Amino acid sequence: MGIPFYAKNAENQGYIKNMEVAGYHDLNGIMAFQMALHKTEDGCYYLYCGSFKGAGVTILNVTDPGNIRFVDYFEVCDPQVYKKQSTPKIQIAENLMVVALGGGIPYLHGCKWEDKCISGINIYSIKDPEKPELLSHWETGFEGGMGVHRFMYNGGPYLYLTADCPGYIAEILRILDISDPKEPREIGRWWKPEQFADGQIDGTYPVGHMDEKDWPHLHGPAYVQDGKAYCGYWAGGGVILDMKDVTRPKLLGQIMMQPPFSGKRAGARCHTFLPLAGRNFAVLSNEGERFMSWNKELLSKEYDVVQGGAQPMNNLHMIDVSDPSDPTLVAEFPYPEVPADFPYPNFNNCGIGCQGPFGPHNLHEPMGKPGLEENPNRVYCCYFHAGLRVYDVSDPYYIKELAYFIPPNPERPLFDVPQPGPLLGTTEDCVVDDRGYIYVDTFHDGVYILRMKLD
Repeated sequence: MGIPFYAKNAENQGYIKNMEVAGYHDLNGIMAFQMALHKTEDGCYYLYCGSFKGAGVTILNVTDPGNIRFVDYFEVCDPQVYKKQSTPKIQIAENLMVVALGGGIPYLHGCKWEDKCISGINIYSIKDPEKPELLSHWETGFEGGMGVHRFMYNGGPYLYLTADCPGYIAEILRILDISDPKEPREIGRWWKPEQFADGQIDGTYPVGHMDEKDWPHLHGPAYVQDGKAYCGYWAGGGVILDMKDVTRPKLLGQIMMQPPFSGKRAGARCHTFLPLAGRNFAVLSNEGERFMSWNKELLSKEYDVVQGGAQPMNNLHMIDVSDPSDPTLVAEFPYPEVPADFPYPNFNNCGIGCQGPFGPHNLHEPMGKPGLEENPNRVYCCYFHAGLRVYDVSDPYYIKELAYFIPPNPERPLFDVPQPGPLLGTTEDCVVDDRGYIYVDTFHDGVYILRMKLD
């Protein structure tokens, strides 16, 4: 029996349960990060991929998942001038594509903190899906910062950004009116009180504060549904805002997750707060981290943000939001199933000589968009090196894992950074279309298209 078409070799096939791989593309060696799907009026499907290391956007025609067509890769600026540039996130709705612009991270992507980048967004028309037309650019006004990271746009006049802002510490919610996409204008903001610096400092963290990760700031996106915004707010927990007046959002409630969850080497303490359509429940996640950047030797001598020792648990949580003033943790998602022939006993210690910051990453976020699956009883999560995980959440108190796919390990890193740990198959983002195809991108190794295979 031959090895799968997507495998690297007989010893490097990845791991799969209750799924099948319908297509694969290596993106011509370009790293993808967040993806956005666009379904045209004539029924064609296009996948647009941002990059966390690079100044461009990749376009694929995925109408036939078994015959993916590479359309284009275009750059938003000169990468030789803007060496820290990233285009990490993309949103598409109503023939508009919004691309986030911000800075890469040196210990992940090989740039330097002092390198230049553009911070803000670009808005494109994709009436011709293969030739985006730039309509406008909007700047955060905060030079050299994170720029714009996650954000929400599902059509209509408003764009909800996780963005730097002069006079504030770290990222806040900034709301743009893009009724005229050629003239975006800011109309509203929301922030935690401790973020307001009143222009008296340069936006850095207070003296003596140990780690930016343990400061409240918006990761997001600010997921707006039924007049409320659900925000993953790092150390500020899961935040729910009243959005009836988008010029003046108001706090309705919040749930703190740290401690006992998250901390130390993990990523965003509260990463995503995803309401389930038509239900009084939402999924909240604590971000883990990629393992190939860490081992005992590196932990002892590199990067101030790194801490050793036991790592707090990062997980997916089910939150009852029936009373938005009192969001309540009611259930935990199960630990991802470890394949029988996996080379390590679990996902917390995968060949790096110490416990790593294991945990989930991006979820499928349908946002009510045409062309995307919106099943409030199903959750899809890219769990870094535990791969894509699919859950049945029809019973919010008894959550069941249905399927998984851990991609083959990459054969080489895409970035010129130390790789002290093993090169592990690592999933980053997932999108599910209305045909049931699941698009998964990886840290170093292209895009896989999957579909469920349940009895």
